Amino acid sequence: MHKFRGFLLLLPAIFIVACSADTAQSPMMYESAFAMAAIVEAPALSVTVTFDALYEFASAVGGSRVNVSKIIPDGVNAHHFEPRARELTALHYADLFIMSGLGFEPWVDTAVSAVGSDSLTVVDASHGVEPIALGCGDHCQSHGHAHHHGVYDPHIWLSLRNAAIMAENIKLAFIDADYSGTDYYRQNFADFAERLDMLFDAYYERFQALEHRTIIVSHAVFAYLCRDFGLIQNSIQGVFAEGEPNARTLAGLVEFSRENNVTAVLTERLASPLIAETLANEIGADVKVVYTIENAEDGLSYLERMARNLAVIYETLS
Repeated sequence: MHKFRGFLLLLPAIFIVACSADTAQSPMMYESAFAMAAIVEAPALSVTVTFDALYEFASAVGGSRVNVSKIIPDGVNAHHFEPRARELTALHYADLFIMSGLGFEPWVDTAVSAVGSDSLTVVDASHGVEPIALGCGDHCQSHGHAHHHGVYDPHIWLSLRNAAIMAENIKLAFIDADYSGTDYYRQNFADFAERLDMLFDAYYERFQALEHRTIIVSHAVFAYLCRDFGLIQNSIQGVFAEGEPNARTLAGLVEFSRENNVTAVLTERLASPLIAETLANEIGADVKVVYTIENAEDGLSYLERMARNLAVIYETLS
């Protein structure tokens, strides 16, 4: 399915017009002019992803050989997104369409069918990730009722380990679509995976040494991160952040927080902090902001945002 696109940057027409009659009759001049013209290759692949974390992974692996765009505008909830004609038209011209999977983008099948492109390859980046089931015990004590969305927690990209798996799936898709770039994609992936490993290693031993390992979050998005580092999350809202917590839920969280010496409630950067502030006021804790990396945030890369998340969580627990 590899599509190669190239274009020739010709010398400005004014150059030829300005040539003298004698010069115009010299074939050597034309040969020289065309020898100076540069052939510039456009990216080999046109890639569309659903949201920001995937944009980061595809860009890291694809480098200059891919042109990556997001179908979901920043500020829009990826789970409830409904593509319009404009997004579907852009998707029609893509070579690859990368989604996170595990039910996070339930609209994908409908969108791909509407596009009707025989040349579009859909890539599920969750392949090979060990999913966490909703109602999943120690790593995920959430209070939402989101089972109608699917059976697994879809926030897989907020794990450095999962990020490496997702990036590798993207690498394999790029190689399959653009085999001539195999070595390039492999090297880019290796570099990105090494940086993921370095960040993981920087915090793993720190978290193991902590006495308290439970975090309180406004929205249950960190189950996979908690699994990576042996932590536990308890949340005000469930995996899909639907509905408001009732008085009984808040009372239970207040009691839990006091018993576990919780000093901070974590909330998303693009979410309203009111729910987190309500709980924090009850237990005398701070509200601290973390990134979910569904949207572009503060001009920071995936690795930069994950590093800040880990720093905030570690500071909270220590």
